[in-house]
Amino acid sequence: MALEAFSRFRSFPTHHCVTGSMRHVYQLMGRDVSEEMLLGLGAGVGFVYWHQKGQPPFLGGRANVGRPGEEGLERLAGRRTGVVVTAHSTSSARKAEADLVVGLSAGVPAMLQVDMGLLPYFDFPADYHFGGHVIAVVGYDPAARTVLVCDRDTGLHPVPLEALAAARGSPFRPFPPRNGSWRFDFTGQREPGPEEVREAIGEAATGMTRPPISNLGVRGIRKAASLIGKWPSVMDAETLAAACFNGYITIDATGGTGGGMFRYMYARFLRDVADITGEPGYNEIGSRLHAAGECWQQVAALFDKAHREADPAGPLAEIPPLLRAVANIEEAAWGDLVAVTGR
Repeated sequence: MALEAFSRFRSFPTHHCVTGSMRHVYQLMGRDVSEEMLLGLGAGVGFVYWHQKGQPPFLGGRANVGRPGEEGLERLAGRRTGVVVTAHSTSSARKAEADLVVGLSAGVPAMLQVDMGLLPYFDFPADYHFGGHVIAVVGYDPAARTVLVCDRDTGLHPVPLEALAAARGSPFRPFPPRNGSWRFDFTGQREPGPEEVREAIGEAATGMTRPPISNLGVRGIRKAASLIGKWPSVMDAETLAAACFNGYITIDATGGTGGGMFRYMYARFLRDVADITGEPGYNEIGSRLHAAGECWQQVAALFDKAHREADPAGPLAEIPPLLRAVANIEEAAWGDLVAVTGR
């Protein structure tokens, strides 16, 4: 069997690894749903500032990532499009591979969580690891023990099963992937209803305006603003450089956010659903979140500059005022979304 994509597969560039992989799976199974719609229906936008001991600080724009008490974007967006999505993980590399090849042998695509630092088609430093990356597998040659991976670019990447196993079972932080995968049942697929859309918007807005801890939502943005200027005094040079690089990657489109810490994508989602819900106010609020994305991009540029300079303190000092401005814009915008949706 030659290594080629499953029939009906169509490759296109994507913004975010999770929604992009989901869209490729949906499209291959006969249903095309935009990334923006999947992100919005899955209540997938938020904010987190997290500093785990021994790791550089992490700024993230995703929400509903499947932590305890969360359904997860994948399952929630699936439920609102009539697709049953189930998440799986295992400590056994052998079981993970066996489960994978059963589906691939039947022509069923797979969506997997991996450490992108261990994927052979990326050119990262040897010590770079990020286990929260998600890919779609859309082809399989059992004789060559090689799969065809679809990532955020338009090309398809042959990956030996041995290399894929290393990326799926990586023990490295942050976010060891633990052989995570998702399965999809499209039997009951359908269009989302207006009330489901409003419910999804209300969930994201509530998470931003009423987070359970100060590291999340608008409170988390303000917390980041209060701490980032202190980074040079509490980190060694290596950790500081890594924190600045991570800050750039997790905000900019290069890192899979669609730009502006996912705010550009979410703004487009709000405009797309204004007609579905009969709520024209979503257009104006979307424009404000797009403006917040512009501020986030300025923050990303400063992180990139700080990462490249011998003394990052100067660029880092410019970030807190920008983050406070972002917090003000987002507090008002998300608060208005809460009011509009009545959540």
